[in-house]
Amino acid sequence: MTVSDPIPGEAGGIQARKRRHIEACLLPESQYRGVTTGLERVPWPYRALPDLDLDAVRLETTFLGKPLRAPVLIGAMTGGASLAATINRHLAAAAARLGLGMMLGSQRVMLERPEAAASFRVRDVAPDVLLVGNLGAAQFGLGYGVNEAVRAVREVGADALAVHVNPLQEALQPGGDTRWAGLGARLAEVVPALPFPVVLKEVGHGLDAGTLRAVAGAGFAAFDVAGAGGTSWARVEQLVHHGRVLSPDLCEVGIPTAQALREARRAAPHTPLIASGGIRTGLDAARALALGARVVAVARPLLEPALESAEAVEAWLTRFVHELRVALFVGGYASVDVVRGTAAGVE
Repeated sequence: MTVSDPIPGEAGGIQARKRRHIEACLLPESQYRGVTTGLERVPWPYRALPDLDLDAVRLETTFLGKPLRAPVLIGAMTGGASLAATINRHLAAAAARLGLGMMLGSQRVMLERPEAAASFRVRDVAPDVLLVGNLGAAQFGLGYGVNEAVRAVREVGADALAVHVNPLQEALQPGGDTRWAGLGARLAEVVPALPFPVVLKEVGHGLDAGTLRAVAGAGFAAFDVAGAGGTSWARVEQLVHHGRVLSPDLCEVGIPTAQALREARRAAPHTPLIASGGIRTGLDAARALALGARVVAVARPLLEPALESAEAVEAWLTRFVHELRVALFVGGYASVDVVRGTAAGVE
C-alpha cells in the first residue's frame, strides 16, 4: 500500500489521515534531504583508561517528577487509527519493561471522535511509565482551553501534556490551521491553569530562541526542541495529500537539532530540555545530553518495530541504551548527570 492508495476498513476524515501519516513516515522521502541534525559535528571524547566499569555507568534520571532507568522517551508518533492502537500498545509495553517514558501522538482526534480514544489508552500495559499526552497549539487558538487539556490527560491517565507547535506542517497541509496570531498569549493563559506539567514541543522543524523567550513566563515545565534532521512533517503532509513532495525547499526549513539545543540552553537556561529530531543512535543521545538535554526522545526508528511487536521495540531500545552507556564509558563519564552540559559551549 502507498500513501495515495485508498484505506480499506478505515473511517474517513481525520482517522484516515492518521493512518496515512503512519504510511508516509515509513517512506524514505519523509526524511530531511540536505539538513542534518548537526550532532555528528559535536566532538566526543575518548579515554583509553576511563577508570570506571561499563556496568557502573549510571543512566538513571528523573523527568517531570518521574524516575527513568535511562534518559530516553519514546517520542510522539500516532493515534486515532486502528493501526495506531497496535503501535501505541507495543511502544508502551516496551517502555514499561525498560523503565523509559512515552509521549503520545496528537489527541485532537479522540476529543472530537470519542471512539478514537481507545487507540491512546495504554495504561493497562504500562501502568507506571511517564506518559505524556499531546495536543496541538493551534487548537488553543480555535477554542480549546483548560477543559480540553484536562480531558486529554485524564482520559488516558497521562502524567503531563505536550503542546506541539507546527506552523510549517499546518501551512503545507490543505485546510491546515494557519491562524496563529495571539497564540502565545493564549497559551500563557491556559498553561498556568493546568494541574500537571506542560511541555512545549516542535514536531521536527526546531524550537527557536525567539519563541522560547516569548513563552518564558508561560509556565512550561520543559521544552522539546524537536530539531531538523530527521523526519520532516512538512514532507509527510505533502506525501499524504499529494503522493509526492511538491515544495522540497520549504520542506527543508528548520533549525538543526544541535543548534536548537544550543539556542534553547541560552534562551531558557533553567528549563529542562528534551532533545529530539533525528536522534538515531546512542551516540546521538550522548551528544545531545552533552549539549544540555535532560532526556532524549526517539520516534521514527521505532515505528517499524512497533508494527511488529513489543519485543521488537524493546530490542531496538535495548541496543540504543547500550550504545549510550558505551559512549559515556569510553568518554570517561560515570553518569548522565556528569555528562550533561559538558559540550554546551562547543560550536
